Formats: sequence, C-alpha cells, structure tokens
Amino acid sequence: MLKNNRHTYGRWDQILILTLLRPDIGTLSMQSDQQPSPSVLGEALFFALRVLLSRSLSRSTTIVQNSNCVFVLLVDSQYGGVVEVEGDVNKLDFDISNVYECAAEWIKTNAKISVSPIDRIWNKLGNANWGDIGTLQVLLATFYSMVQFCGMPKYSLEDLAAEHNTRLKNRRIERQLVDAAQVNGNGLFPFQRRSISPEIVEVQDGVQVESEETLKLEIGSVLWLEDSNWQKGFQINEVLMDSEVPIYSATPVEEPGKPLLLYVGSRPSHLEPAWEDMNLWYHVQRQTKVLSLMKQRGLSSKFLPQVAASGRIIHPGQCNKPSSGGNCGHPWCGTPILVTSPVGETLSSMIKNGAFGPEEALKCCHDCLSALATASSAGIRHGDIRPENVIYVNTGVKRTFFVLIGWGHAVLEDRDRPSMNLFFSSTYALQEGKLCAASDAESLIYLLYFSSGGVFLTWIQLKGHYNGEKNHGQEELYSRSLGMYRLC
Repeated sequence: MLKNNRHTYGRWDQILILTLLRPDIGTLSMQSDQQPSPSVLGEALFFALRVLLSRSLSRSTTIVQNSNCVFVLLVDSQYGGVVEVEGDVNKLDFDISNVYECAAEWIKTNAKISVSPIDRIWNKLGNANWGDIGTLQVLLATFYSMVQFCGMPKYSLEDLAAEHNTRLKNRRIERQLVDAAQVNGNGLFPFQRRSISPEIVEVQDGVQVESEETLKLEIGSVLWLEDSNWQKGFQINEVLMDSEVPIYSATPVEEPGKPLLLYVGSRPSHLEPAWEDMNLWYHVQRQTKVLSLMKQRGLSSKFLPQVAASGRIIHPGQCNKPSSGGNCGHPWCGTPILVTSPVGETLSSMIKNGAFGPEEALKCCHDCLSALATASSAGIRHGDIRPENVIYVNTGVKRTFFVLIGWGHAVLEDRDRPSMNLFFSSTYALQEGKLCAASDAESLIYLLYFSSGGVFLTWIQLKGHYNGEKNHGQEELYSRSLGMYRLC
C-alpha cells in the first residue's frame, strides 16, 4: 500500500474490508471443526489491527469514527468465513522495540473478536450458493463495511430483494437468453424455448445439451393429468403467482365449481437452468411427498393443504414412450403435476393491496400455529415460512381462514435442510443451517411483524442500542430476542 506523487495505490486507512485469499482455508477448517487455522486467524488479526491503526491516524473524520471495527474475509476457491475485530486502538501500549508483542497484548486484552464457521460459498462450477449461510456471512460483512463509511443505502435490502427477480428477467430478455413465447400446434399451451443457459452447466465431453422447452399454461386451457388408474382434466382459470415458479388456479373438468391449486414441475430430463428446476422440484415432487406423508400419518386440518390429485401430464399428440419406461421425445412427457386444495389469495398479495390489518394478522397467527402444531405432531417442520406460502381463503366458506402452503422444503429428518431466508428464517436456522423445535414459530413472528409494517433493524443499528458496559451475554440475548443474525 503505497502512495507517491505520480501513482495512487491507496492507503491502509482507505480499506473498507480485507480479504485473505489462501488456498487451504476449507481443508484446514475441516481439521478444526469448521474453524480457521491458527496461522490464518493470526494473520487476519494483525492485518485487521493495522487497518484500525491507520484509520485512527487518518485526517478524515469519517474514517476516524470507524476506527474501532473491521471485517476480514477468509476465502479460497470454494470456502470462506468472516473475522470481525472490534476494539479501541487508543488503548494500545506501543513499544517500537517490541511491536508484535504489543499487538498481541492488545488483541488479548482490548479486542473483541468474532469468528464465523468456514462454510462452502462457491460450488465446483464457480457459482455462489446464494442460499447457504457462508455466502450470507460474506455478503453481510461486505454490506456493513460499506454502511460504515457510506451510511445506509437509499433502498432497503427488502426492496432490492423484491426487485431482483424482475431485473433478472429483464436482463435475460435483453441478452436473448430466453426467446419470445411461442405457441404449439393445437394452441393450448404456449412454451418458451431456451437456446442458451443463463447458468453455468457442467457437461461431459462428447455430450450435447439440447435446448429444452418450459411448460407455461395459458388461462382457459385444459391440462390432462394421468395417474396409474385414472385420467383427469383441469381447466386453468388464473395465475396466482406470475413468477419463475407459478401456481395456477384450476377447476376439474368434471366439477367446474371446485377451485384448486395446480403446480407444474419440470421434465425429469430437463437439465437447465438448474436453479429454477430445483425450485420446481421442491414445489412439486418434494411437496407431493410431504403432503402424501401427512395423509398417510392421518394428519388432518383445514389449515393444511390437501392433495386433490398428482401424476404426470398427458401431452398433445402420440406418446412414443418406450415400454421399458422413461419418456418419449415430447418436451412435456413425464412432467409432474400436483393439485391441492383449498385456493386463496397469497399473503404477499394482501400486503401489496393493503388488505392485511390487525384482525387478519391475529387470525393468520392462530391458523398458521394450528397448522404447525398439527404437522409437528408427526415430526414435520415447514422450514420455508414467507408471505408467498400463506394463502387467505375467503370464498365459498362461512368463516375465512389462512392455510400454510409450500411444504416442499419441509424437514422430515435431520439430514434435510430448510430454505434460508434472511428476513424470515429463525436465528438458529441461519446460524446452524437446520431447524430447532421453535424455528417455525419464530419465523412466523418475523412474518407477522414484517407483514404488519414492521422494519427490521440492521445489525449496525442494533449495535448502536447497546451500552458499552453491557456484557457479551446480554448482547447475545438481545440479538436472539430480536432475531437478528450475527456474523459470529
């Protein structure tokens, strides 16, 4: 870090966040229970102290005000973690003849050090695992480092997250990653042909990945479903969630007055894009398994969805499926379908329309807790509570009620992992990557708080409420009670 009259390379006090790139971060952490090795940790601490010292000597008042906290990222090609160092460098007893011992003494007596576990951030293809805890730790550390010097952003994290899908779709269209919707021969089902994958796809030499077609249903069209013993038709009436994973409102051809929810999965051999297909798999195949298991175990509640039908789509034209099993060459052959009841308006839609008031919040709390209690009696936990997974049933019933849907990420056994959500996941889930007995109830509290107009405190704002004399135990208690996710 040098500076001369001709070239500016930056100064230590101008560093927002430090990153140590070491090739063996993940390997060494496996030998020490997901903790960084002592050598890497020691290097990070001394780099952090150097940044704090430089900030304290800076001429900029903004930099001096942030001379008591710095983040250091420890990363290699796949794994990463965060080290946070806090402390008053004015308490450093400096001895020019014994620099390292002075620094070590300050670290032991005056520094507060928080170290996150080393977790996987990038997969073998170089894609970030955005839902994993390791990636969230690095993103939050970077975000709060920027907030230290630049202040809070104009748009909140909630706004950015809500607009992300729209921006992503627009970029894909602009870069011609998705062709315009076309219509097949009989005009019932428009579909999209993907010629280029927006994600990195791992293929073997000599294997050609052909373009696939994603089924997209049109309002008024009829979808036929085949099970082992019967065939049923469903007419599409409405798209309840116009997103990458849509949910349709449909009615059986034989019972036009009975509305149902219809989920469409992806073809089993559909390879791209992988992330979208996993969402479809959770919505259809996994949710079918969970709801069927609930039925087998005798779980019954009007606050839980019920399976009305499940099976494979019957595509137009002749099916040339081989007798040995598998699928024919038609793009829809083998596509799984799940049909559930009842139908209602999503909580996210109610919030958008200003229809979610205190009475609705109280009813939502009661009904969702009832659903969670029924499921937990059989050892099933939801794991993905958010506004899109709660519907309000207010038509065709004497008393309105809420239903907890979206059971695709449900946790059935210890090896299952819940969906990670920065705003609604419980503290334990974000820290440990799994659910505890109270995780779903805690997520429901955050959901109601956020849906009723509450604003989450950021980690930096929360720390401002702490008195410097409060001990770490009290600080941790406040963090857990407010559900704030700490990096350590």
